[in-house]
Amino acid sequence: MLGLGLIGRIAAEVRRDVAAARSRDPAARDVGRLEILATWPGVHALLAHRIAHALHEIGVPFLPRVIAAASRAVTGIEIHPAAKIGQGFFIDHGMGVVIGETVELGDDVTLYQGVTLGGTGFATGKRHPTVQDNVTIGSGAKLLGPITVGHGSKIGANSVVIHDVPPNSTVVGNPGHPVRVEGRRPEGPDADWVHLPDPIADAIKSLATRISGLEQSVVDEAPGPGNVRPLRPAEIQDAPDGTTRINRNVGPNPAGG
Repeated sequence: MLGLGLIGRIAAEVRRDVAAARSRDPAARDVGRLEILATWPGVHALLAHRIAHALHEIGVPFLPRVIAAASRAVTGIEIHPAAKIGQGFFIDHGMGVVIGETVELGDDVTLYQGVTLGGTGFATGKRHPTVQDNVTIGSGAKLLGPITVGHGSKIGANSVVIHDVPPNSTVVGNPGHPVRVEGRRPEGPDADWVHLPDPIADAIKSLATRISGLEQSVVDEAPGPGNVRPLRPAEIQDAPDGTTRINRNVGPNPAGG
């Protein structure tokens, strides 16, 4: 049954969730905890999930899904009651976030709007991502399948991740490419989306530089105007059958023939 111990655990988790919202959302810095609890949709969705997950764990039928469906209708955030979410989780804005049934999130994970932690195929069992502690996932990112995102990693906005991500790395692109961030080991949420490395753009830039160099080489090696020999003049003649013919054998051959 839903005893006092379980209620106390949920209350402690919600307090830390509210504290996470206050520390990671600049708009919440000067806002009271009660106002955050009353008006932040990410906190609402997480509170509903804490209750639905607790009911799901003790085997209560039907009600956990009802709570999840009501939360989705109100907040635009869909979290399956069976998903396992650690402490200090924060969803910023949150509209369009989807968290699947077998998702496992560590502590102090941050998600932005439009993130999907989804599955692939129709197989049962573990089919959704595992996200370790201190991971930040940017707006619109899609993490698909039973992959693992390592501790301290950062997923760039609109990235599509279908393979495991090493710890302390940044992923950008579609499909996502993990990139080490200047050898640093980022800890905690990181919202610097402007300076993400882009290996695809770097490769295109390198190719463009190489092509420019080859074009310049062709220009440098081309013969000057004095070395260009004109073609032999052509004479247009009227044939007896009324058609027009071009006689290209008029005049001397510039090639010496």
